[in-house]
Amino acid sequence: MASEKIGLISRYYNHYSLWSMFKAKNLSPQKLAGFTALILATVITLGTVLIDSNWKIIATAFVLTFLTSYYLYLYTLQNFIYRKIKLIYKFIYQTKASKREEFFNKNILPLKTIEEVSEDVEKWASQKKEELDSLRRNEAYRKEFLLNLSHELKTPIFAVQGYIHTLLDGAMDDPKVNKLFLKNSTKNIERLCRLIDDLDEISKLESGEMTINAENFVIQELIRDVFDTLSLKANTKGIKFNVKKGCEAPIHVLADKEKVRQVLINLIDNSIKYGRTDGHTVASIYIMDDKRVLVEISDDGIGMAEEHLPRVFERFYRTDRARSRDIGGTGLGLAIVKHIIEAHGQTINIRSKPEIGSTFGFTLESGE
Repeated sequence: MASEKIGLISRYYNHYSLWSMFKAKNLSPQKLAGFTALILATVITLGTVLIDSNWKIIATAFVLTFLTSYYLYLYTLQNFIYRKIKLIYKFIYQTKASKREEFFNKNILPLKTIEEVSEDVEKWASQKKEELDSLRRNEAYRKEFLLNLSHELKTPIFAVQGYIHTLLDGAMDDPKVNKLFLKNSTKNIERLCRLIDDLDEISKLESGEMTINAENFVIQELIRDVFDTLSLKANTKGIKFNVKKGCEAPIHVLADKEKVRQVLINLIDNSIKYGRTDGHTVASIYIMDDKRVLVEISDDGIGMAEEHLPRVFERFYRTDRARSRDIGGTGLGLAIVKHIIEAHGQTINIRSKPEIGSTFGFTLESGE
């Protein structure tokens, strides 16, 4: 009784192991051909035993059947599989086979294992997934950009339209009103012109049309020039400019001076717009290594929440749209700054905290 149970368990185990091997995901053509040949050879050998009990004949029948079945089945299976694999590769590369590809299909592809082909397909699928994700992100950015652009254009256009219609409807005869409306219309037209100029500039930067004319200059001197340029605007809020103590020693950089001036004007102008009354804007300059210089513009203004920091350099991105629009600007300044710095092969970053202030830092090539 015990031996019968052991035999039953053994047969069940052998059956289960064989079945589990057939169900294996990575079963190779060689293994599949081997299993099939073994089954055929076993069946034919058992038939031979019933006809003739000569062990030499039985052994010969088993070996011949196994070898013939194995190689015949393997050849058929591989030809079938690699025909399908060729179709997969044609689908992946989506091109008509060149002479090189024909050579690959005839000579190299058959040498590839199923696992290698599987890896190629997985890489292709992963690449396509990344491309689709990138297209979706770009589509989302495009929609957001068009929506923001439409909004930015509508505001000054509708304002001018409203003032002109009001003047035509009779306000033109009132000398107190007509001059005010014309001034407001002019302001909105100027804002529209700045927006178009910024869009044109950022398009040139993104397309690579704008060239970088590098020259050697002292960065502190340029910063002080920008401080002087924006001093009247800073005085209206009582904001004081200064270079951080210990950073006064002249440091030479190799960059496009006028483009860097534009970067500094944007960053320092922002520090005035979003700085607190009677606050400070501080410029810091550090030698990082033999190749780079770090320039930082810091303020003690309203700052930004951490969630906004990854997006501040996007076109038209505003942390507070209504407030930012009242302050002025096209919403493209920081995007232009980022493109100019990246056109120099350098990087820009931001640190900020609400009610503490913001620090914009960018690198330039050392001119020493």
